[in-house]
Amino acid sequence: MEIFKEVRFEAAHRLPNVPEGHKCARLHGHSFIVEIHVSGSIGKDSGWIMDFADIDSAFRPLYEQLDHNYLNEIPGLENPTSEILAKWIWAGLHPSLPGLRKLVVRETCTSGCIYRGD
Repeated sequence: MEIFKEVRFEAAHRLPNVPEGHKCARLHGHSFIVEIHVSGSIGKDSGWIMDFADIDSAFRPLYEQLDHNYLNEIPGLENPTSEILAKWIWAGLHPSLPGLRKLVVRETCTSGCIYRGD
């Protein structure tokens, strides 16, 4: 079984490696949405896979780095595409969420990526 928790943060970025004149080369911001999917067995006593608050707690240190910041200044996010951001979040979450199975990172209502680890 799989559960998910959605978290949101606001951040600015620019993409330094796009072709000249590309709109994403300019500084801009997004209201990012991240879905954190965790799988596991339902606990006999708890009746759940994991407390959603535990997912929030695991994401909190990453949230503090990301929210209302310029992503390009964060080590590892110098070229902060959705794909690179998903891998960066995974690396920060996986040690504290061993059941982590999938991340969905949306930078707009219609655009994003899905990452399932390496």
